[in-house]
Amino acid sequence: MSNAFVPRELHGYRIFGYNVGYFGLYLTQLLIAVFAFQFYVYTINLDSILASIGISINLLTTATFSIIFGVLADNKKPGKFGKRRPFLLYGMPIWLLSSILIWLPPFYSPRDNPLYWPTAIYFWIIMTINAIAVSSILSPHASMLPEQSQTHENRKKVASGNTSLMIIASILVMLLPFIVQSLLKEPENVKWWEPSGKTIIFYMPLIGGIFTLFGLVSVIITFFSVDETFHGKIANDEPFKKTTVKQAFEKMMIPAKDKKYKKFLATSFFNNISAKMMAILIIPFLTYVLHFRGTDFFLYIIISITCKYGWFYAWKWILKRNDIIKTYALCILSSVIASFLEFLYLITILSFEIEIIIFIITVGTVLGTLYCLNLFSTPIASAIIYENVNGDEKNDVDQVVSKISGTYLGLNSFIISIGQAVGSIILGLTLTGPNEENPIIIIISMASMGLFFLLSFIYLRKIELVRLK
Repeated sequence: MSNAFVPRELHGYRIFGYNVGYFGLYLTQLLIAVFAFQFYVYTINLDSILASIGISINLLTTATFSIIFGVLADNKKPGKFGKRRPFLLYGMPIWLLSSILIWLPPFYSPRDNPLYWPTAIYFWIIMTINAIAVSSILSPHASMLPEQSQTHENRKKVASGNTSLMIIASILVMLLPFIVQSLLKEPENVKWWEPSGKTIIFYMPLIGGIFTLFGLVSVIITFFSVDETFHGKIANDEPFKKTTVKQAFEKMMIPAKDKKYKKFLATSFFNNISAKMMAILIIPFLTYVLHFRGTDFFLYIIISITCKYGWFYAWKWILKRNDIIKTYALCILSSVIASFLEFLYLITILSFEIEIIIFIITVGTVLGTLYCLNLFSTPIASAIIYENVNGDEKNDVDQVVSKISGTYLGLNSFIISIGQAVGSIILGLTLTGPNEENPIIIIISMASMGLFFLLSFIYLRKIELVRLK
């Protein structure tokens, strides 16, 4: 009885150490996700279609290599530094280099030729390298959690801290570039040959470098915070079975055939099309629709902080008192309505004050929804997984869940990346040429998020759960 199982949990500096690694990487990758498109289209003068292809390549490469590095981490035998910890450092040099070189293109698209292939090819290559490098770190980091935190309550504690850090990261990512935006005399004219464009070209590599170095320090903190000595104790208890990459992809067909999970995946897919569209459109919307100048950009920071945290706590409060599917559906429905209200900006006689009020109601609500998705998606996915496991005893169920949960969540991550890639391609085709500065096109694109939220809402309402009733 002395060998009774005692679940491992993360507490104190270890829970901070684990979360801060993801925070540092997420901060840098979010900067790339939000500003790389803006930087290459509006400053480097690359055509939006070619830029969106680069963004999509990055997303799909990340999705694919996350699975590959997940398998490599699973198959690695524990060594002196543990099983997954070494992966935190393997890809770090390449990630550091690529995260900085993204902001230092050696070729600028000529004034009269946005379809300039040297710039496009450079962007595609760097985005591919960056995706592979970050996958080699993030995938093993994510797969540590089930081993480091083995109780539901502790994982909720880890997830809560992680969500708060994600919101902070989203604020920091917008803050520094917006400080640069506030310095521009002509924020609507930021091509590389224009004075405002030269300012952006000078500052963006500095901002990217600062975020990247912070990411390095964060991952090093994680490396020394997590404890994998338990691998040495259990190494001889069970036979070591390796999984091939082919087998990993084949296993993804299991959740793909699950009727409830397919509806859940459809919800994730459409939500992330809208999420990517919001990330790409927000700066053009502020610049060419609301005509922000100077310190006006800090209004967005204030609205962003207020709405993200406000809706986060509001939906958390509602969730405690209502069914999770109904609450999630209400959350998405609010964004359907808010997105379609963007059409009000087509009324050109609105005062600046009225436009800001509409912005708080519309964009603020959508931002609140996007940063609350994990409140609902994680427990719903877990419930679907458990409903598809048949075991006579609790221990049998837990063992089976531990073997299939990675496959289910891995497929969801893959679908999320595809959804974001589709969102990127849609806007790449829409914002090409003069459309990139056309306020009417930008308004219609923002409002079209409502269509994808509506499709998400329709699929979500078809899910019926037993475990969460």
